[in-house]
Amino acid sequence: MTLDTIPRDVTARVASVQTNGAHGLRLMEMGLVPGAPVRVVKAAPLGDPIQICVRNYHLALRRAEAQAIEVTLID
Repeated sequence: MTLDTIPRDVTARVASVQTNGAHGLRLMEMGLVPGAPVRVVKAAPLGDPIQICVRNYHLALRRAEAQAIEVTLID
């Protein structure tokens, strides 16, 4: 499951970041590392970007960026 497909206000854990190069490094520097808890807070009216909460701060991502982040739901 990818970050762009999880429902709003559901907590998940980052399993992996599938991008490479500078883009993937930038996402990991912002806290999107394997094991980090993340949840979708809200989406823009047209669906892009989405606002997520990771490690108690809010971050806006494009859906294309969120598709590269694999997550697992936390029960």
